[in-house]
Amino acid sequence: PDVIAQIEIAKQAALIRAFQADYIENNKVNDDTLRREYDMLKVQMGDKEYKARHILVEKESEARDIIANLKRGGDFARIAAEKSLDEGSKTNGGELNWSPPAAYVRPFAEALTRLQKGRLSDEPVQTNFGWHVIELLDTRTMDVPAFDEVKENMRQRVLQREFAAFVQDLRAKAKVE
Repeated sequence: PDVIAQIEIAKQAALIRAFQADYIENNKVNDDTLRREYDMLKVQMGDKEYKARHILVEKESEARDIIANLKRGGDFARIAAEKSLDEGSKTNGGELNWSPPAAYVRPFAEALTRLQKGRLSDEPVQTNFGWHVIELLDTRTMDVPAFDEVKENMRQRVLQREFAAFVQDLRAKAKVE
């Protein structure tokens, strides 16, 4: 019975791959569509990248205490290492990679873009992750790759999105008995 079930799953997977390959073959994405997608992404990403660091905590009161401590001369990196819930950045003193605002959740991105270089957020910033204390270290002009460099990646991205919408539409129209 286990082997028969595995054969059935393999058969279904082969059919799904064939269905997807057929869709891709019969639904080409033209360069005009890709150019519009590229232009839209450029607008969404903006023209600047930000280098920041943050400390993520669970409670607003804790974030306020951290801000007060930092304004009194506290060491950002040490506090981040001790208190931040962000496992990815706490070992780097809370430092985040160079990123455009679109890479962050909206409240964080909005607070980041309002900060001046070298400044700390005066108020904690709440996101679905918790409460952030943010410091903007630097900004730079973002180098956006040329259209021709990203065209094929964009083609795959558009095809995946369109195929997912197509499958969702099929599911919505299906009658299950």
